[in-house]
Amino acid sequence: MRLLHTADWHLGRLLHNLSLLDDQRFVLDQLLAIVDREQVDAVLIAGDIYDRSVPPAAAVALLDDVLFALCETRGLPVVMISGNHDGARRLGFGARQLRQSGLHIISELDAAFTPVTLAAGGVEVDVFGIPYADPEHVRSHFGADVRDFDAAHRYLLERIDEHRDPKRHAVLMSHCFVAGGSASDSERPLSLGGAESVAWAPMRNFDYVALGHLHGPQYRGEAHIRYSGSLLKYSFSEASHNKGVTLVDMDASGVTNIAHVALTPERNVRVLEGELETIIAEAADDPAPDDYLMVRLTDRHAILDPMGKLRAVYPNVLHLEKPGMLEIHGNARLDRERLGFNALAMFGDFFEQVKGDVMDEAQETAVTELIETLNRDEETAE
Repeated sequence: MRLLHTADWHLGRLLHNLSLLDDQRFVLDQLLAIVDREQVDAVLIAGDIYDRSVPPAAAVALLDDVLFALCETRGLPVVMISGNHDGARRLGFGARQLRQSGLHIISELDAAFTPVTLAAGGVEVDVFGIPYADPEHVRSHFGADVRDFDAAHRYLLERIDEHRDPKRHAVLMSHCFVAGGSASDSERPLSLGGAESVAWAPMRNFDYVALGHLHGPQYRGEAHIRYSGSLLKYSFSEASHNKGVTLVDMDASGVTNIAHVALTPERNVRVLEGELETIIAEAADDPAPDDYLMVRLTDRHAILDPMGKLRAVYPNVLHLEKPGMLEIHGNARLDRERLGFNALAMFGDFFEQVKGDVMDEAQETAVTELIETLNRDEETAE
């Protein structure tokens, strides 16, 4: 039996206010191609199918297309759980009726204890799914004395153990933050102060654990407790990630192989750093000028309309940083004299770019007097 583990599709996501729906469709077409090429027997989607609880209509339509292609066209079973971005009730609408088509949606806690039994190649596997649930939800629903995410997760695992068939292999799906995991900027925190994490050890007795929530492909504790990662890079902090899906092979003895299969986006998410003139000059030889970019300019002088100049060669520059304009002196504050010098120098650069010439002595004197007047007014106001 070959399973495909994926998670964190975040359909309807925006990157710096730019819709990624076409990009998501592009990589989901690749996912379908992997299903065909690798002869996958079932697909596991470990939460955060949508990016928000009330997704846009176009995102719902895209999910419908993909699930139809998997369940109806290919006749494959799909098991998916809700994540913290999903609206559990909305995602689970019609779940009982959809089971007949091979689509198993686990969005309610009570459904976590009834396994979805998959059969292929003479192998039977029970799949248990724990949808995202905060401790308050678990406590109120079951009357359990749980005060944090770890206690709530352990409680649910203990309940699942009561329903396991010792004669069959078992796979666990869970949308959670396993302690020690490597996070990124695009993941919504589950709680404050680190109380969101759960331990990996209570999950080790499953043959495979398909995790969702963290966007970087990784495993925690043991190799079979694994995050597949998100479909796409959803922030510039993920620029170094190798996005993809995870293939899991199982036979009568259990898991025999786990492999990461990369997804290639239509437009990559990259970070460029350097001086403006150098970045613009190198754009001529860049094989992917349409990538989504964050640019860090190291220039130490003011630049007129840097974003406009960058977008002339890189149309999808989404964010601009200017670390070269900031001088770091530990925790010390810049004094008035230094601030005045910086202001004069910056205005001089601006003047030169606009006028094509440097300020003369009289102009420098006038600007200096203006800066000093502004500083005095600020001191008086303080």
